[in-house]
Amino acid sequence: MRVIAGTSRGRSFRAPVGAPTRPTTDRVREAVFDVLGSMLAPDGLEGADVVDLFAGSGAFGIEALSRGAARAVFVERHRTAATTVAANLTATGLSGPSARVVQSDVMAFVNTPHSFDVAFCDPPYEFDDWEELLGSLHAELAVLESDRPVPATSRWETLRERRYGSTIVTVVRALRSAESQGVPVSEKGAP
Repeated sequence: MRVIAGTSRGRSFRAPVGAPTRPTTDRVREAVFDVLGSMLAPDGLEGADVVDLFAGSGAFGIEALSRGAARAVFVERHRTAATTVAANLTATGLSGPSARVVQSDVMAFVNTPHSFDVAFCDPPYEFDDWEELLGSLHAELAVLESDRPVPATSRWETLRERRYGSTIVTVVRALRSAESQGVPVSEKGAP
């Protein structure tokens, strides 16, 4: 695997050995970042805070940092994979204060107060807790990778869904409540 674009373009990194991960192909990653680039124009990921949930090799977060993200948090529960993410950050020249690896269960992590501009969610294909994950995740945009369509939730609007072989990538945007849009609480639901 390699970094596709940005400051670390062309640098190689590896998938964790022995950990139950399924690395996203370079082709799918490139398509995801092309979509994000058009959605986040003109600045793309420049200055964004991102989280790479179910990080595996850290490919999504590493690509985001290479493309100008200000900060990336990599969440991975398996020790081997978390160690690989740290090694991959070093190999790509992206380790440092802007990159943090958290060895934790993803559901425990999203149930604590964290907020991000973009969340990359690439769980094992057998993952079925999308409703709970998306109900707790605090991000403006989320990129969801699965082998089947992700069930819709009331907190998120689907912007794009594409199939790449056996992988379906869905990009969703958080819906804002009336309170978060600046509508006074007294006006919400008033007759």
